[in-house]
Amino acid sequence: MRQIALSLSLAGLAFIMTAIWGGPLLRILRYFRLGKIIRIEQPEGHRVKMGTPTMGGVMFIMPVLLLSGLLNAVALIGVTTGGVGRSVLLPMLVMVGFAILGAVDDWEGIHGKRKGDGMRARTKFAVQVVLALATAYVLKYVIDAPDLYLPGYFFEVEIGWIYVPIAAFIIVAESNAVNFTDGLDGLAGLIAATAIAAFGGIALMQDQTYLARFCFILVGALFGFLWFNVHPAQLIMGDTGSMALGSVLAVISLMTGQWPMLLVIAIIPLAEMLSVVIQVVYFRMTGGKRFFKMTPIHHHFELLGWSETQIVQRFWLIGLMAALVGIGLSQV
Repeated sequence: MRQIALSLSLAGLAFIMTAIWGGPLLRILRYFRLGKIIRIEQPEGHRVKMGTPTMGGVMFIMPVLLLSGLLNAVALIGVTTGGVGRSVLLPMLVMVGFAILGAVDDWEGIHGKRKGDGMRARTKFAVQVVLALATAYVLKYVIDAPDLYLPGYFFEVEIGWIYVPIAAFIIVAESNAVNFTDGLDGLAGLIAATAIAAFGGIALMQDQTYLARFCFILVGALFGFLWFNVHPAQLIMGDTGSMALGSVLAVISLMTGQWPMLLVIAIIPLAEMLSVVIQVVYFRMTGGKRFFKMTPIHHHFELLGWSETQIVQRFWLIGLMAALVGIGLSQV
């Protein structure tokens, strides 16, 4: 119970810290004219978001790094605790690495040569794969994360070397899935916070104390970010935030060994990504026809007449119920 109370208290502290420095960050983003560029093909209602400050992922990343770093400083340098606290070092580094990649993409889309588009897709994907493979190797051979836990089995399932490509695939896929989810005010933040809280709960049940604290610090910081990001959004997390969130969610799930639960707990990002894949495949197979009105799928519902707030709240309700089911399945 002490660990649960401490984790929740840290979430509250992270929320306060993020909310306090949100205002100054907004002024900084506006000063450097880091406003979002809306693509022509997006729904008409998104035109009003043109110029909204982006790269807002920095708002929740910095407090997470500060709090997690301070709380685990002793363990991170190897003093006492048997190195247990080092478990947060990997997700912190992954979050920073993918945030930097996302920030470069955001910057290129605003001020670069490919204004409005960002980095070339192939270049971004190649960097993602390299980062993911390095992370997967560390998970398997450095911190010795559990290979796999399955519902109904009370032992670790060993899968050997194939763990590395599977883990890398999960990291890249989840990074892009959350990136696709980031299209409406508050949507990606709410969905990611719910999923990360679910895995934080699983980590607590596994006695992975430091990982659980990291999860709830991130959840608190995300709530602080959502204070400014809910409709109508004062800033947007951009690829800086969405790619960092997706990658760190994947790493957390891999560290618990419960990564199959991503299919349940992260059902909304999964649906967003699958809708894009289905749309592209169907478009090519039918010579130009569309399966959805527009993808990612939240745009499809926009064009069906759902309001932005309706979509966000309904998607979040689905994500919340999926998270509860996922936690339950992980303990079967």
